[in-house]
Amino acid sequence: MSEAGGDILVARGLRKSYTLGSQELAVLRGIDLRVRRGEALVIVGASGAGKSTLLHLLGGLDAPSAGDVSLDGASLFGMSSAARTRLRNEQIGFVFQSYNLLPELDALENVCLPALMQPRARDGVAERGQELLKAVGLGERLEHRPSELSGGEQQRVAVARALMNRPALLLADEPTGNLDSKTGEAILDLLWRLREESGTTLVMVTHDQHVATRGERVLEIADGRIME
Repeated sequence: MSEAGGDILVARGLRKSYTLGSQELAVLRGIDLRVRRGEALVIVGASGAGKSTLLHLLGGLDAPSAGDVSLDGASLFGMSSAARTRLRNEQIGFVFQSYNLLPELDALENVCLPALMQPRARDGVAERGQELLKAVGLGERLEHRPSELSGGEQQRVAVARALMNRPALLLADEPTGNLDSKTGEAILDLLWRLREESGTTLVMVTHDQHVATRGERVLEIADGRIME
């Protein structure tokens, strides 16, 4: 069941702290956030503001110290770890600043990996992977490993991989941070085009105010809190 008002993602009272020796470091100090289905939301903030921590909690990659996240009405932290992993694989795509491609796999294998992790028939997986790589302009680079690709090409592979399972939600963590400005703009153009074509909801975090202007809605995170 979806959230009322067309919200696909809802965070309530998110807090995250880490213990460093005898000290407790509070990174998130109570985040309330609602994301509408199909929108492109950008959260901007300085280094250390808690952007990546928030994105990891929204995607169920890490657990909060307090609070909860609901995706399409399902509580991420009210379910088992196995159920959360399954939901994440089926419903959420991730694009990271560091690409996170497996070096021993070629481009097509990296893109297909999320689908191969699902316990279902695998017919058509390679064909979908090829279609996605063609869509991101890498139709001729299917068998190239990450070490044989430029940074921009690796990020294109990462975008294709994130869309492999047709996720309802796409989370992007500084996706242009390791790229030059021209390549970064091309990646943003690609992300926005593919998002619009698929109707996927996008939440991106960045420190770059120029990148933030791409968002249909822009929020700022500072001192572990969302600033309207």
